[in-house]
Amino acid sequence: MQLLAVGLNHTTAPVSLREKVAFSPEQISQAVVGARSWFARNGAAHAPETAVLSTCNRTELYAVADVDNPIDMTAHFLADFHKLPYADLRHHLYTLPQDNAVRHAFRVASGLDSMVLGEPQILGQMKEAVRQSDEAGGLGTYLHQLFQRTFAVAKEVRSTTEIGAHSVSMAAAAVRLSQRIFDKIADQKVLFIGAGEMIELCATHFAAQNPKTITIANRTLERGETLANRFGGKAIRLAELPNCLHEFDIIISCTASSLPIIGLGLVERAIKARKHRPIFMVDLAVPRDIESEVAKLDDVFLYTVDDLASVVQSGLENRHAAVAQAEAIIETRVQSFMHWVDGRHVVPVIQDLHESGEQVRQHELERARKMLARGDDIEVVLEALSKGITAKFLHGPQQALHQAHGEERAHLVRLLPQLFRTKR
Repeated sequence: MQLLAVGLNHTTAPVSLREKVAFSPEQISQAVVGARSWFARNGAAHAPETAVLSTCNRTELYAVADVDNPIDMTAHFLADFHKLPYADLRHHLYTLPQDNAVRHAFRVASGLDSMVLGEPQILGQMKEAVRQSDEAGGLGTYLHQLFQRTFAVAKEVRSTTEIGAHSVSMAAAAVRLSQRIFDKIADQKVLFIGAGEMIELCATHFAAQNPKTITIANRTLERGETLANRFGGKAIRLAELPNCLHEFDIIISCTASSLPIIGLGLVERAIKARKHRPIFMVDLAVPRDIESEVAKLDDVFLYTVDDLASVVQSGLENRHAAVAQAEAIIETRVQSFMHWVDGRHVVPVIQDLHESGEQVRQHELERARKMLARGDDIEVVLEALSKGITAKFLHGPQQALHQAHGEERAHLVRLLPQLFRTKR
């Protein structure tokens, strides 16, 4: 069984490609089942294990499968699932086998592989992805163990290092950028599209600047109202946006929609209604919520998750020591996990030994019962039972020793005393 991780992230692919490879929450189960079937059709002798992680900054597939070229096969699956040319996708993918896949999972969960170094959101996203993959039947012995250890490592890194102490979140970065456009956030009307974790975080940061108004636009009005009430704002339905988009100076969007919510024509009409007063827009969604052509409009300042990269990287020098500590913890835990994996390889051998031992025990026990049934002395029966079991256990090693020659015999002479050492 080979363990692997295949994917792309903000360092290997632009948002224009990441949005094409992203899995919506509704697609995770389908992808997990599809990947397992893909491996099975391509020669997997045992049931493969698969898990899918898809966020705005990455799409990754973790798998355990006993097939030839599993990494290349996984890359082909991603291309086939999303109907993309394999050649267009392949050079953007990282392909990580065995301990490199383990190390990567540990680093991702710990926030070391994020655009925002040390950001905590990825751990929750990873736990949710694992839960969905598990419900779809994708997790087995290996991936269950991998992700349990992944979450434990992330907890250890965050509790024993200062990896997240100096991080600049995407939400804080959005506030900083908006302040380059508007002198005072307090004079602006802010619209948030969506009501998920990232929008909640952004709303918290913007609310601290006391904007003139806060509005939450969401497909489900009730959920939008729940979030809006926290910040003294109001909620509207997404369907109302065409009639009121022009009212807002700052627009932050992050939904799970597979298609853009705000198109070029809608923004053009809004700009006209605003008499060309500027609009600051941040699209944190992957796939994107706002059509990319909007960025070409005058009086519109549109930023994507990739555009915020330079802002969130500030303060790196303060985190070098924490990163070194985190990497050391992760390396130790990777070795521990791979030792566990190596141990799994001998499980079938141990099971065979137990079965062989049980057969010997049952056979000798049945012989002893027959002796007792015909009235043999209990001491004679016990003596015969113990000798019979011992003789059968020693028969194989003794035969192997007699049949071996040269270095093989010398190796057995050194090995057998260790295998049959008993405690006194």
